Amino acid sequence: MKKYLLSCLLLLGFYAVQAQDRQAILKVMHDQQLAWNRGDVNGFMQGYWKSDSLLFVGKTAPTYGWQTTLEHYKQKYPDKAAMGQLTFTILQVKVLDAGNAFLFGGWRLKRAKDAPGGYYTLWFKKIKGEWKIVCDHTS
Repeated sequence: MKKYLLSCLLLLGFYAVQAQDRQAILKVMHDQQLAWNRGDVNGFMQGYWKSDSLLFVGKTAPTYGWQTTLEHYKQKYPDKAAMGQLTFTILQVKVLDAGNAFLFGGWRLKRAKDAPGGYYTLWFKKIKGEWKIVCDHTS
């Protein structure tokens, strides 16, 4: 009976940690959406791993690096009108282990003349206690 209770407590602890990690990842996404919608590309980029190894895969080709990704966003979205209002739809968050998670979702921009959108998959890693996007595939 003691082994059963210990197993249950360990399992509950595991699920509690997973729930906390899931909430932390959702907060990264929420903070990115808020930053985008106030026209703050630098704030939006805080959800990404600040490393030359960050991988971003868009419609044209993969690129590496936090700075390269920042410059791409600033070139493609030079002002608040081009940025529009961003809405994320989170379709799945899967915490794989204590340091890795997968997120799948959709994005939509509402702008004066159009409303582009698509889907994305994100690989999150827990780095120095914080969840950061290390790989972004957006279409």
